[in-house]
Amino acid sequence: MADVSKTEKVQLHVPDLEELRGVLQAGLEDNFADVQVSVVECPDLTKEPFQFPVKGLCGKPRITDVGGVPYLVPLVQKHKEYNMNTISKELELPGAFILGAAAAPSRLMPLVLTEAEGRPAVNSSYFASINPADGQCLQEKYNNKFSDCNFGLLGNLYACEGKSGKVIEVKAKKRTGDHSLVAAMRNTLESHYPEKSLALGGTFIIQKGKAKIHIMPREFSACPLDTNDDVNNWLKHFEVCAPLICQSVLVSRDPGLDLRVEHTHCFSHHGEGGHYYIDSTPDSVEYLGYFMPAEFVYRIDRPKDTHAVGRD
Repeated sequence: MADVSKTEKVQLHVPDLEELRGVLQAGLEDNFADVQVSVVECPDLTKEPFQFPVKGLCGKPRITDVGGVPYLVPLVQKHKEYNMNTISKELELPGAFILGAAAAPSRLMPLVLTEAEGRPAVNSSYFASINPADGQCLQEKYNNKFSDCNFGLLGNLYACEGKSGKVIEVKAKKRTGDHSLVAAMRNTLESHYPEKSLALGGTFIIQKGKAKIHIMPREFSACPLDTNDDVNNWLKHFEVCAPLICQSVLVSRDPGLDLRVEHTHCFSHHGEGGHYYIDSTPDSVEYLGYFMPAEFVYRIDRPKDTHAVGRD
C-alpha cells in the first residue's frame, strides 16, 4: 500500500447554491442551446438509473486528489495502491460515500460506501477494461471480481455522508460550443471566481447521444510515455452510446496542490464505460446532472516529481 500519511488540506470557497445556480446558468448558455440550472432536492440515487448505495450527495461534502498521473506515466509505479476505507479516514469522514474517477488498474468508476463502526463497506463500483477476446470495451461490477475496496495510482474523488438534501441540477441539450459539460462548468467557475478555488462533485447522465471515451490497456506500457501523443496512442479509444451514468470531480482553480482540475468516468447498464472526454453528437446530446460544492480538498500522496502529461 502507498503511504497516505502526508495529506494536505485546503478549505475551498463555497458559494450559496442559488448564487452558484445563476453563475452556471449564464456560463453554460455559451456552450449549449438549451440550459436549465436549478436548486432541487437530490433525487433518490438508490433508484434507477443510478443504483448508488446511498440516497444523496449531501453531508460534509469534500473532494480528494489521490496519487496522480505521474504514478502512471512515463512509467507505472505499481506499488501505489490505495484503499477507500483508509481514504475516508484521511478525509476525516469515516463511513463516507465516495464516487469519482480512479484506476484499478483499469478504468474504475468508484461507488463505495466505506466501512463504519458496525457496518461493512458496500462496493457498488464498476470497472472497464479491454476484452481480450475482441478488443472491445468490457465493463464489469467490481465486487463480482474482487472483495476489496482498493484502487491504484490515481483517483479524483468526491466524498460525503450520502444524505438527501438540496443540490444543483443541470439540464443541458444541444452542445453549441467546443467544451464538454464538465469543462464548460469548470471554465464558467474559473472565469466568475478568478481568485478563488471552488470544486464540484457529483453525477450526470448522458440521456441521449454518444460520447468519446478511453480505456487503459490491460498491460501497462513497458516503454516510457513521455508526451500526450505517446499516452493517447497507448490508450484505447471508443465511441459509446447513451444512457451513460458519469461521476465527476472538477476544480475551478488549483490552490497550489498540483491537482487534476477535472476528471470524469462513466458506466452504463448496457456494458459500456470508461474515461469520458466529450459527447460526439452535439446536435442531439442531452445531459441531466446533480452536483454539490465541496467544502475542502484533501491532497493525498502528492507525487514529488510531477508533470502535465496525460491529464486530459
